[in-house]
Amino acid sequence: MTLLSSTYGKGRVRVMRVAGEGEGEGAWREVRELDVRAMLTGDIDRAFTRADNSTTVSTDTIKNVVNVVARENLDAGAERFCRAVAERLLASYAGMATATVSARETRWNRLAVDGKPHPHAFTRDGNGFGTAEVVMDRSGGRVSSGVSDFTFLKATESGWAGYVKDPYTTIPETHDRIAATAMEATWRWERDPADFAAANARVLDTMLAVFAETYSHSVQDSLYRMAKAALDAVPELDTVSLACPNKHYLPVNLAPFGLSADNRVFTATDEPHGQIECTVGR
Repeated sequence: MTLLSSTYGKGRVRVMRVAGEGEGEGAWREVRELDVRAMLTGDIDRAFTRADNSTTVSTDTIKNVVNVVARENLDAGAERFCRAVAERLLASYAGMATATVSARETRWNRLAVDGKPHPHAFTRDGNGFGTAEVVMDRSGGRVSSGVSDFTFLKATESGWAGYVKDPYTTIPETHDRIAATAMEATWRWERDPADFAAANARVLDTMLAVFAETYSHSVQDSLYRMAKAALDAVPELDTVSLACPNKHYLPVNLAPFGLSADNRVFTATDEPHGQIECTVGR
């Protein structure tokens, strides 16, 4: 039997790059999130046919190359980033003949608050969908509106500190992290607004402005204040219920390569995630 072709590499290398200058409330950030696949061909056949790994580069090493190139190319678009990774792989490993690097980009649109672009808050392109529900019996009915899978993030001005610490605790405190979530939200109407569409837009805009414009001590802290602001802004509301997974972007450890991640390069994780839920009423 003959090995007709062979390739290998690393898939689903999810990397978030954060570019920009300044610190604190007005810090300007650009975010680029890619799902990268890097595949190699070359002098690798013996790993398949002879159980000989002596010419094979670890796929974990390929992942590390992607992250190092990410730190060195914070602003590069997807095409230039893929080219930079491919060039680095071929320059680093003489036994490789080709490097095929592809990427899918999660597009983030800069959030506008009061018509002005926010410096470090974003919503996902093609974001979520609206929901409505009516529960009715012979005595009357209740109407709820909401959004599902509405995804947004802020690239700074968020922290997690002062929590319970015991022998099971491993996560370190931080005062500067990415806060991101895909929100399931419903708000129940005490009475009908004059215009459901306009009122729903006001609820969402109000909550996003609170998220973007204020420091987040936790997702819990932000959700309560977002819901409270929505109730204050729209008097026809009775309750606001929010369920938000804490979508984690974890800083990549680049110290082994002589680089500091410096809250600029992150890996995205979906599971496990924090699940934060609350209902706020009058």
